Amino acid sequence: MTLGGDNLIGVGTNLKFYINQGGAYNDVTPIRATSTINNNPFALTASTTVTVTDTSHGCVTGDFVTFSGAVDIGGGGTNVTAAVLNQQFQVIVLTANTYTIVISVTPNATAIAAAIGGGASVVAAYQISVGPAIPVPFVGWGAGSWGEIATTWGNGGTSTSALRLWNQINYGQDLVFGPRTGGIYYWSASGTISTRGVLLNSLGGTVSFTNASPTLVTSTILYTEGAAIQFSGGSLPTGVSAATTYYVFQVNGLTFNLLDGAGAVVNTSSSGTGTVSLIVDVPTVQNNLTVSDISRFVIAFGCNDYGSNVLDPMLIRWSAQDDIYNWTPDPTNQAGFTRLSHGSEIVTTVQTRQEIVVFTDSSVYSLQYLGPPYVWAAQLLGDNISIMSPNSAVIASGIVYWMGVDKFYTYDGRINTLNCDLRRFVFGDLNQEQALQVFSGTNEGFNEVWWFYCSASSTAVDRYVIYNYQEKIWYYGTMSRTAWLDSGLQAVPIAANYFTATLTGNIINHETGLNDNTTGTVVAIDAYISSSEFDIGDGHNFGFVWRVLPDLTFENAENTPAGAVPLVSMTLQGLANSGSGVTSTVSQPVSKSNTYVITEQFTGQIFTRMRGRQMIFKISSNQVNTTWQLGAPRIDIRPDGRR
Repeated sequence: MTLGGDNLIGVGTNLKFYINQGGAYNDVTPIRATSTINNNPFALTASTTVTVTDTSHGCVTGDFVTFSGAVDIGGGGTNVTAAVLNQQFQVIVLTANTYTIVISVTPNATAIAAAIGGGASVVAAYQISVGPAIPVPFVGWGAGSWGEIATTWGNGGTSTSALRLWNQINYGQDLVFGPRTGGIYYWSASGTISTRGVLLNSLGGTVSFTNASPTLVTSTILYTEGAAIQFSGGSLPTGVSAATTYYVFQVNGLTFNLLDGAGAVVNTSSSGTGTVSLIVDVPTVQNNLTVSDISRFVIAFGCNDYGSNVLDPMLIRWSAQDDIYNWTPDPTNQAGFTRLSHGSEIVTTVQTRQEIVVFTDSSVYSLQYLGPPYVWAAQLLGDNISIMSPNSAVIASGIVYWMGVDKFYTYDGRINTLNCDLRRFVFGDLNQEQALQVFSGTNEGFNEVWWFYCSASSTAVDRYVIYNYQEKIWYYGTMSRTAWLDSGLQAVPIAANYFTATLTGNIINHETGLNDNTTGTVVAIDAYISSSEFDIGDGHNFGFVWRVLPDLTFENAENTPAGAVPLVSMTLQGLANSGSGVTSTVSQPVSKSNTYVITEQFTGQIFTRMRGRQMIFKISSNQVNTTWQLGAPRIDIRPDGRR
């Protein structure tokens, strides 16, 4: 929520990152690099496929590029105009210096005669590279993408990125975000909604230098003591060099002095202007991000060390207090770092009331704020504890819930195994190779924690399991979802859907309406409640059921289509022996129009005949605009012989 009252949602896909505002999706995917291509980079043929030459473009197949500055190809009258070329395209990589795009027209003879074109100053803006839609956790044939330049014919590739997962967290009304194993980007709500995110370490602003002793620097950015910065551009004064690291000293609002690398005060012999080209020590790669509720520290989990660009998966670094720009540790600020020892990588984090719970692949830590000089300290909570994926932990009613590789856990001050009646069902039919796709969410209105996962034979999420922490019961089902958000700023939970047949998806509102409108066509929800097997006398006797009181109430019956009545089916299934499978079934429809002499409205008694050693009771409906509530059904069962 912005200061202006706009309710925004950050949405990341394997291809792009968007800001949703009122149902409109604004592409704010950061730009990775900008290149000015000279000497007519577009090569035309008689098809819509165009080859582009750009030395060391750095793309992978599927990346997006936007051209500007191109001119018509083929002279006057050509159909390959500047408007056709100056657009966004998705590329197919051929070599390190070439790739192809598909334009919206087939070049005519005039354009083809020119063979190549586009002008002498075409600017190509490359967005950050796309990521895999699903994990490919192996090497060899099929692991790399078709036509990858890093592989040769007949040789397998490797999957260098397991899955495109985004981290995002609010910093006030702004957004700090980035792909897992990628950079840290910043999106400001004070700009236009479609302004692209930019690298955090590039947000240094402009400065002016006053010829004084020591030199006085005035900045457009508020820095704290000890921040490390580099300058470029403008007219730097004598005594200040480009690409040299200086340290902010004696801050007074937007003005400060400088120290050089040896700790000496910087003096200049003239005034000047410039740009802070680099905020030194800001992490350039990360696995997880958060902003602490305590004093607003920006914290990176699994990031590069100072002076390195290599990801250290167990390193934690944080910025100075309430300063997103300063990550340089100094006695005058609270920026710092710590490294965990149990595990091989930090998987994810969950922020609670007084601590940040940090999960590695084999342990759980509590990260707490202590204040100077240690600032943040980690305490080991438990070892030999697993977690399924970066998105499989969630907090609900002050308790952290997560899915491990073979069980469920909770943390409420101590770590506990969560008893799960469906444990064998869930983990016995779960695709472990697609574990990174597992994600969790809450449905606070119904006291539920959800986990979505891929069944054993699927590479797309198609199952869910739910824990109701109020009633301490589990239930499950099938559903295609790729993301879930339950927020107090939204009227209902929202989720992302995925259609495997068309490789498309949409955003779905949950817990609203009475029907399934996933595809835009209203269909009935196949809803049911089924009991476990029950018996009498521990299965010594066969049971005979002759009457059932379903205790069923229909609601919102006025929404039922004209000429129809709300209808559910009550089903009894009999088993000859435990584990033998259903041997007989009776089903009876129950509707609002039935008339029974029962105290509670819309509830009746059903006469039936069913015999079995064990039985299953089920209530179901599959009719549009139908809603019902099951109370405490009663089954009149009596012994009917023994074996």
